[in-house]
Amino acid sequence: MNAILIIAHAPLANALRQCALHVFPDCAPGVAAIDVQPNLSPEETLAAARIAMEQLTHSPQVKGVLVLTDIFGATPSNVAQKLVDGVRSRLITGVNLPMLLRSVSYRHEPLDALVSRAVVGGTQGVMQVAVTAPQNQARRKHDQDEHDHQQ
Repeated sequence: MNAILIIAHAPLANALRQCALHVFPDCAPGVAAIDVQPNLSPEETLAAARIAMEQLTHSPQVKGVLVLTDIFGATPSNVAQKLVDGVRSRLITGVNLPMLLRSVSYRHEPLDALVSRAVVGGTQGVMQVAVTAPQNQARRKHDQDEHDHQQ
């Protein structure tokens, strides 16, 4: 089993964790969140992240940790880069809810497979949805009048 650590700008990390718990209430012990506060230094955030990582990995069932952050190059990502080792922990930036839910669903798979599933889940979860409701469509020249009538 792999654990998941979300590090993101406050309040995103804990909000994502709460969403995951809403869908998978049993995942609580294996999913942790660190909200990066604007008034804390990166060093303080790294210290909190190290504690969270230690708490996640103290269980013998945890084989690895997938760390998810919101924006590459921002403080959460920079902190996470100092945290992961590339062997027992991996880092993905650009976390979204589909990515997290996919990660929770497949956390029993090997870490490399979990990384692939998470990235695919995150990218496939982003799509444009066509709006077909008449009130949301642009008028065409051949429409008879400017008002929608209810019957």
